[in-house]
Amino acid sequence: MKKKAEETREKRIKTHRIETVREGSIAWELELCPGDELISVNGQAVEDIFDYQYLTHEEYLELLVRKPDGEEWELEIEKEYGEDLGLEFENGLMDEYRSCRNRCIFCFIDQMPKGMRDTLYFKDDDSRLSFLQGNYVTLTNMDDRDIHRIIRYHLSPINISFHTTNPELRCKMLNNRFAGEALKKADRLYEAGIAMNGQIVLCKGINDGEELNRSIRDLAGYLPCLESLSVVPVGLTRHREGLCPLVPFTREDARQVLALIHGWQKRLFREHGTHFVHASDEWYILAGEELPGEETYDGYLQLENGVGMLRLLEEEVGEALTELTQSKGFIQKTKETAGQERRLSLATGTLAAPYLKRHMERIGELFPHIKVQVIPVENRFFGEQITVAGLLTGQDLAAQLRGRDLGEALLLSEHLLRSGEEVFLDDMTVEQLQRTLQVPITIVKSDGKALVGAVTGIEELRGEVIDE
Repeated sequence: MKKKAEETREKRIKTHRIETVREGSIAWELELCPGDELISVNGQAVEDIFDYQYLTHEEYLELLVRKPDGEEWELEIEKEYGEDLGLEFENGLMDEYRSCRNRCIFCFIDQMPKGMRDTLYFKDDDSRLSFLQGNYVTLTNMDDRDIHRIIRYHLSPINISFHTTNPELRCKMLNNRFAGEALKKADRLYEAGIAMNGQIVLCKGINDGEELNRSIRDLAGYLPCLESLSVVPVGLTRHREGLCPLVPFTREDARQVLALIHGWQKRLFREHGTHFVHASDEWYILAGEELPGEETYDGYLQLENGVGMLRLLEEEVGEALTELTQSKGFIQKTKETAGQERRLSLATGTLAAPYLKRHMERIGELFPHIKVQVIPVENRFFGEQITVAGLLTGQDLAAQLRGRDLGEALLLSEHLLRSGEEVFLDDMTVEQLQRTLQVPITIVKSDGKALVGAVTGIEELRGEVIDE
């Protein structure tokens, strides 16, 4: 039901402009449109996404919305509990973003060169982004009211950057005298049953060794609310002038870190049925050890931290190839493509290159006419110690691929691009790189099935299922 609001509010209330309305949703059926402004839900002003998610969960709602012409609609809604209204707002947080108050000795943003776009230098430490986008927060930027709202709304999971459970050491690492005290906020979240995930950025000689052992032991005490804990090596760029002197880990260091983590995994799986603490993929590559089996990753809770990404890709590629060979159309597709040589190139960071080469060889066994050249690209922009594909720049790709025979197309992962755009970290566009290299560029989704589809040219693999 909708009608023109009869009362005029005397004071200014914060409103939220709608950006998109999902077709077929409740909001779409009510004829809400992009540009409309949400004023209140059940008579309450909406401060941010926390309020919106909590207030709109109810089965009966009253929305107050202002149309672009100034007309105000009162909407009465009956729906299923928790059913989404289908709205997205221009500001996904529905509030100002909170910047980080810490000056961490390992902060990656402090290690970036000057002259990049402004948004890359913004340090967020916002618990709401943790809930929305999976960002990690240090708890130092949260007051009692923030903790109370998380508990009241039961928002989870909340992702927390612990780094160490030694209060004094944490103050030093974060360069914040309140960083040790902030750890007590995790106690309140645990007591309220809020789901959490944790991470530790490991710095050689600082929070490794016995300090890491202590942190894992302390954080395991938050089980089962703390569902997982990742340990990742500090990322060191070549732009560290004037910053805390940090050194990279060696192969022997990596083996010691893995031995400690594996010991805890065995113990915690025996006691709690979960491996809990996980090493990011970089540790295994640096140590020269094989990646763990899929079951070790407990459902891949820490993919965004590079934990299990290579194992998951291997599993997905294998599943796609098995599904493909068992499909009714496989024999026909191989007949159609037999003899039609297909030459491609795939550029990636030095971390994943050996694994992708192995996947391309597996595809080549089924499709001998497909030849894929996997090219590892060194990160000269940030420094060669940065090995992940997601931090490669357009200029490094251009410099190292220019003049090479790249075949009929160049494949690049979507991880190399700014989210939702065809732009690299250094603002070079895919189109500009394509003109520079004089070869068509195909952006590939991050899952294994899409990779197999891009390499083989079988369109069905790029969708949800393989046509049988």
